[in-house]
Amino acid sequence: MSNCVAQSGVQNFLKPSDTLNSKRKNTVFISESVVSATALVGLNQLWYADYPRSDFHFINDNQEWLQMDKVGHVFSSYHIGRFGSEMLQWSGVSPKKQLVYGAGLGFAFLTAVEVMDGFSSQWGASAGDVVANATGTALYVSQELLWKEQRITPKFSFHTTRFAKYRPEVLGSSFSEQILKDYNGQTYWLSANLKSFFKDSKIPKILNVAIGYGADGMLTGKGENSAFIPDENLSESRQFYLSLDLDLTKIETKSHFLKTFFSVFSVLKIPAPTLEYSANEGFRAHVLYF
Repeated sequence: MSNCVAQSGVQNFLKPSDTLNSKRKNTVFISESVVSATALVGLNQLWYADYPRSDFHFINDNQEWLQMDKVGHVFSSYHIGRFGSEMLQWSGVSPKKQLVYGAGLGFAFLTAVEVMDGFSSQWGASAGDVVANATGTALYVSQELLWKEQRITPKFSFHTTRFAKYRPEVLGSSFSEQILKDYNGQTYWLSANLKSFFKDSKIPKILNVAIGYGADGMLTGKGENSAFIPDENLSESRQFYLSLDLDLTKIETKSHFLKTFFSVFSVLKIPAPTLEYSANEGFRAHVLYF
């Protein structure tokens, strides 16, 4: 009995409100403020603490890291905004305000990060990053305005690489750091739900097709690798991927816990058979790629 009561309590808590719930709305705003502040403090320790401060300045880094960092900004802005919008939906805020105050959260948070970059002697504020942040926010908002649903979702996958050991201070010394810093192991995807585009077809609701982008052979942002691996002719390479994926949010369930779980984990690309193309190695097939 107690277990049923607990499950019912979780269900009621996670169920979105049909009307404005001021208590929930205030909880959302306070929680977002606390989480954002904590995240910025954490980023400061992870990225900026080891480098001196400087006057605010801009840099042009659009040619660095084969634009993997820019794609990462699109991904981050989209999903932070999506979570912000869904949390306001949970509190019963109107769809218009969900887009204005929720979807804009990603752009606002990453703009704060950009300001931190601007005051770091090691980095600098980047106009390219700001454009990428705006693109991620626009990708979410435009789909809500056009289709009232998210048919195309940015997703992420990661695998460890041999490159991090050569520059652990830049590419990460631990697995958690490498997820954020080692662009060689990151892949960003645009995952499209087929049923959303072909509603009269017999295509399963959860089936997606995904196009991915990654890069390899990068020890510095500008491809200066010989200083770190002098005995190897290492060159940068872009990779493009075509794969299947699953949209977990399309799974029909009455459980608001599962709906929340599927929403959170929809940021990740499901491992699946994948076709890869790169200029260095041509086409390659992977039974499973992540």
